[in-house]
Amino acid sequence: MSELSITTTQNVDINFRTATTGERMLAYLIDFVIWVAYYFVVDIIFSMTGFDDYISTLDYWSGNAIYVFFGLPVFLYTLIFETFMDGQTPGKRLIKIKVIKIDGYQAGFGDYLMRWIFRIVEVTPPFGFLFIGLITMAVNKKTQRLGDMAAGTAVISLKNDITINHTILKEINDAYVPLYPLVIRLSDNDVRIIKETYETSLKSTDFAMIAKLQKKIEDVTGIKSVSANATAFVDTVLNDYNFYTQRM
Repeated sequence: MSELSITTTQNVDINFRTATTGERMLAYLIDFVIWVAYYFVVDIIFSMTGFDDYISTLDYWSGNAIYVFFGLPVFLYTLIFETFMDGQTPGKRLIKIKVIKIDGYQAGFGDYLMRWIFRIVEVTPPFGFLFIGLITMAVNKKTQRLGDMAAGTAVISLKNDITINHTILKEINDAYVPLYPLVIRLSDNDVRIIKETYETSLKSTDFAMIAKLQKKIEDVTGIKSVSANATAFVDTVLNDYNFYTQRM
């Protein structure tokens, strides 16, 4: 088990536990079962509708073109799901692991595409039988395969061995009245970054950074500050987030 330290754009270090080789293999097996199930369902539909018989009447290229078309969802499976499920496939989601950028930015389509291209060599048969991806992950301290290295990504565990919540929780009085309901647009990770940046800036009396933090929060959430100053605004945002999330 190893940790991946990421420095965010707010210059806050966040440590993640990288997914183990076993976790990544288990996620792959779950996805593999889904692929097999997909082919099984397609085969049943073809048989029940007589589509197989129709394909047999076509010429070689037309028949194979149909099979290739129905095979595309499996061929593009990882690329499609990681793009639209924020770095996860169904297998990764069940195992609670996720693809992220190691430079602190959100992974994008280009990153997932790069991983997918290398996946053809590392994982997909017949190359996959050479265990290129498995060997690379085993010897890499960040459990990266070649596609991760090329894309600048890593796969992390989302399991709460040490929950993120302990870094953002604050005691909120029962009589507290929240001011900014739009704070629910933030995630726990967002609030952790905000809290750590805010507390660091307060200690160093870096009020310019707090003002920048206020602007960033307003841009992301759509909140318009009615607080007396940036310090009061950020403090209220943290209190409001705790108020709403602790009552969900």
